[in-house]
Amino acid sequence: MISLINISALLIAYLIGSVASAVWIGQIFYNTDVREYGSGNAGATNTFRVLGKKAGIGVLLIDSSKGWLSVNLATLMHLCDLSHLLPGTAPFIDLQLALGIAALLGHIFPIYVGFRGGKGIATLMGILLAIHTGAALISMGVFILVLVTSRFVSLSSMIASVSFPIVIILFFQTTIPSLVIFSLLIAILVLITHQKNIERLLRKEESKANIF
Repeated sequence: MISLINISALLIAYLIGSVASAVWIGQIFYNTDVREYGSGNAGATNTFRVLGKKAGIGVLLIDSSKGWLSVNLATLMHLCDLSHLLPGTAPFIDLQLALGIAALLGHIFPIYVGFRGGKGIATLMGILLAIHTGAALISMGVFILVLVTSRFVSLSSMIASVSFPIVIILFFQTTIPSLVIFSLLIAILVLITHQKNIERLLRKEESKANIF
């Protein structure tokens, strides 16, 4: 049974995820709504493209922190004796995954700015770091390697996302069903949300990043 405390935590995670850093930084400091330029996404990549490195780094840090903080609401609940789930157990990880999904939905459909958000890659990075730090760091290494060699953020995001379930299953040999399913679904979701990027990559029309 889902308790009122868990429902409240999920709502808080969604509200944290809804913090529209790209939109607010653009509007407050640059008088610009990043959703009206570039790819139209309210995320770190488009912020780098539209507003530059300083704003992009700020959005990247805030958005990844949203995911990390939301997942760690489960730990806070445990420390405050609001939950009897033990860290590291399957039920605890299930709660972490649910909180992460709530934050991700908040980023993609933020209540504060008309439900028009980003693709959630930075937020997802924070979620994965909180849930399985080792696998997330390896996937981040894959992301950086592909980005440095190709300069395509979209390609880097897709390959890194696909690498996560591979690392989880083959390298760490995770046996928790929900974590395995989550990692596979995330990889599929990232590929689906990057369909236009895939088309542009195939046509050799995808923009390269200039963030180094």
